[in-house]
Amino acid sequence: MVLLTGAPRAAALPGLAPAVAVFSFAVALSVRGARQRRPAFSISSANCWSCLHPFNMFNNYNKFYHRKALTSPYPGSHAERSQVPEDKVSWLIEWKDYNPVEYTAMSVLAGPSWADPQINAKGFSPKFNERDGEVERRSLNGLYVVENGRPRNPAGRTGLTGRGLLGRWGPNHAADPVVTRWKRDRSGNKIAHPVTGKNILQFVAIKRIDCGEWAIPGGMVDPGEKISATLKREFGEEALNSLQKLPEEKVELEKQLHKLFSQEHFVVYRGYVDDPRNTDNAWMETEAVNYHDETGETMDNLPLEAGDDAGTVKWVDIDEKLELYANHSYFIKLVTEKRGAHWSEDPDPGCCE
Repeated sequence: MVLLTGAPRAAALPGLAPAVAVFSFAVALSVRGARQRRPAFSISSANCWSCLHPFNMFNNYNKFYHRKALTSPYPGSHAERSQVPEDKVSWLIEWKDYNPVEYTAMSVLAGPSWADPQINAKGFSPKFNERDGEVERRSLNGLYVVENGRPRNPAGRTGLTGRGLLGRWGPNHAADPVVTRWKRDRSGNKIAHPVTGKNILQFVAIKRIDCGEWAIPGGMVDPGEKISATLKREFGEEALNSLQKLPEEKVELEKQLHKLFSQEHFVVYRGYVDDPRNTDNAWMETEAVNYHDETGETMDNLPLEAGDDAGTVKWVDIDEKLELYANHSYFIKLVTEKRGAHWSEDPDPGCCE
């Protein structure tokens, strides 16, 4: 995995006033997104449905989901974001003195295949809010504003313009496979938490080389690639070291991966991610999908082995103490609520925080 990997165009809306910019953050989110996007869950019997729905989560960014995108220094650099007070994050709040830092990593400016050219490069005319050839420039959260030729982060100001480490102007699409199983004792019985009595769920976690944080083993969607293919490919590369396998080993591995990724699953979340790499002009979006091995038999035939940009890979017990990269902890929480598994010793921690 690399660090990145027919709506009307927002740039074609002259005279778009700040007040009208809410369209991308509210109207497009609640109306256009709800009508045109597939449901957030493929299984509808979830507890606290309105809280888990990603569109509602998006409406709470300034309260919860737009924090890591404000941290300094910017990953892999000494660049310090300009400070953005909580009450100035929203684009709807006028801030004439806003002076963000401009930063795009040299690895992006070098022009790798996964990155766009600079916005003013000759011959570069990206079709924002559209499918642009093989590149998906539509957002999972609806239309976003394009101002002075640059797309604008729908979650608000980040204190930094440019693309940072992200290759695409606008949304950079990823996929996160949340592979789970029940924690069991040596006799094969499920282990329940001693306080809540709920069964303990485990998920496959990797320790990222770039920042040292634990995370879901996901990655960027290649141009023209289906999400389902990305999910399986990234899990194989990062959690099973598929890229280093011998040809005959790859054949057997592919059979087991097909079995795992063909069984029951559901979409946990689709939309904006509060990622430390986000800028005012480039941001991460993901589709997180839970693949659950109910009996544990499938994963018994898939020994974990760190690969690609994963330093370590292991099964991790799930509870509220988890501290993961970006907002991966929240994705994991949604899975436990869906599966009826243990999360918190608090008898009523509250669904919507």
